[in-house]
Amino acid sequence: MREIVPVELGERSYEVRIGTGLLENAGTEIAPLLRRPRVAVVADQTVADLHLATLRRGLGDIEMVSMTLPPGEGTKSWPQFTRTVEWLLEEKVERKDIVIALGGGVIGDLVGFAAAVLRRGVRFVQIPTSLLAQVDSSVGGKTGINAPQGKNLIGAFHQPSLVLADLDVLGTLEPRDFLAGYGEVVKYGLLGDAKFFDWLEANAPAMAAGDMEKRLHAVKRSVEMKAEIVARDETEEGDRALLNLGHTFCHALEAATGYSDRLLHGEGVAIGCAMAFELSQRLGLCSQEAPSRVRAHLRDMGMKTDLADIEGDLPGRDALIDLMAQDKKVLDGKLRFILARGIGEAFVTSDVPRDVLAGVLDDALAAR
Repeated sequence: MREIVPVELGERSYEVRIGTGLLENAGTEIAPLLRRPRVAVVADQTVADLHLATLRRGLGDIEMVSMTLPPGEGTKSWPQFTRTVEWLLEEKVERKDIVIALGGGVIGDLVGFAAAVLRRGVRFVQIPTSLLAQVDSSVGGKTGINAPQGKNLIGAFHQPSLVLADLDVLGTLEPRDFLAGYGEVVKYGLLGDAKFFDWLEANAPAMAAGDMEKRLHAVKRSVEMKAEIVARDETEEGDRALLNLGHTFCHALEAATGYSDRLLHGEGVAIGCAMAFELSQRLGLCSQEAPSRVRAHLRDMGMKTDLADIEGDLPGRDALIDLMAQDKKVLDGKLRFILARGIGEAFVTSDVPRDVLAGVLDDALAAR
């Protein structure tokens, strides 16, 4: 069971291969890229315990050196980035070699950034092990780390040479982590494909329960949508910003919760999408039905939908707006939001009156 989605970027084009058994056959998949039979793998400890031995077997005669990093969002930081780059140098990784990022979005982002700057750019392969990474962060070449001032503020565009999205590894995810990844899946239907959202309403519960054919379709359609947008706008000068539906709220909430397990990224995306549709409705852009439908589906999937679903204290509305102002989508000092005229009809705007935004936040905070 396999699908291939091309990411068309001229000489930087590559394939996203989606299916089962990819880790067990990694050597066959990766060997054509290699100048010498050797790879350097970086994984977090949790993923390494589950999947590194399978990757080692799958590589066959290809020599593998590996290092592990602590799990969690805190790893996307200067100390672990420095550690990774220096280890790759100690292992004498050359410009024509391949570095493999084995893990979720944190590892993919950090290792991709390390590959971007090592010897002014070495090639890397993404093997995403979370649903979120398979449908979003492993595709499109955005790499980076977090700063105290905000998420993903330090980084580079550096496209992978190949993405191997093995559906088998999703079976080892905790239910909460799988659903967090679903926050990015549902985002694609909400931003540009109403029929896909219809399909998710009907099929996502079975997908979450383990239906592999439905998982294949959901991952493939998500990757197709991202690949189409990235091909049009690789460095986020226009259309690619649509992929950040829900993220202006999400990144502020992640900063407010200290990038901790209080709020996983995909959970923040789900809450952010619901709030973006609420803001759109209050601005008269979409019907009252749209935000209600979004929230109803997220609740049916057992996901977080509101600020009330985040445990612990949150800062007030002005502090949250200040955190939004650190978002990397800010342009000329103006917040940019991805809003919607309906499900599947998102667009980018900086024309959001502060009082309307404040009202949405006030009501969400009051409901806690």
